[in-house]
Amino acid sequence: MKQAHTLHIRNMVCPRCLKVVNQELDKLNLQPLALQLGEVKLEHEPSAEQLQKLQESLQENGFELIEDKKAELVEKIKIAIIDLIRSGEVENLSINVSDYLAQALGRDYHYLSTLFSAEEGLTIARYVVLQKVERVKELLAYNELSLSQISFQLGYSSVAHLSAQFKQVTGMSPSEYKKAAAPSRKPLDNVN
Repeated sequence: MKQAHTLHIRNMVCPRCLKVVNQELDKLNLQPLALQLGEVKLEHEPSAEQLQKLQESLQENGFELIEDKKAELVEKIKIAIIDLIRSGEVENLSINVSDYLAQALGRDYHYLSTLFSAEEGLTIARYVVLQKVERVKELLAYNELSLSQISFQLGYSSVAHLSAQFKQVTGMSPSEYKKAAAPSRKPLDNVN
């Protein structure tokens, strides 16, 4: 009797990603037992042919099967950060992001940080800043929250801190960004 098989997928960072991956699995008659960001659990191990076709279809959609344990852990770090920032719970976090990641992933933060930097070429702290800036861009585009509310939601100590970080990353202030005719946002899986 075959046992469940887990596949890890890079760049699966949003609900739309889940839908696309599920559609690709369906095309190959691979029915997932569970599907979550970065991971698919299948009832049986796919054949070599199914795996090859899945890899090709995933790549066409900007995803990639992860076969390396370190890359798998880096992807989990990214997903945990994106989930935290998009949840709006950063302001309620009673611990710092490093402790949050260590608890969420059950690993020592120093190890996570060293691995992430080696694999991605940037620090976890920088990745958090870049993800926050992309979230600020999104919230500014919605035009539903004030900069003060956005600052609070993303755990900034002040609007000035958010503005300084935003300008450092984008080259413009949040208000300049908001006035820009066609502000540029990056897909979450391309933030680096």
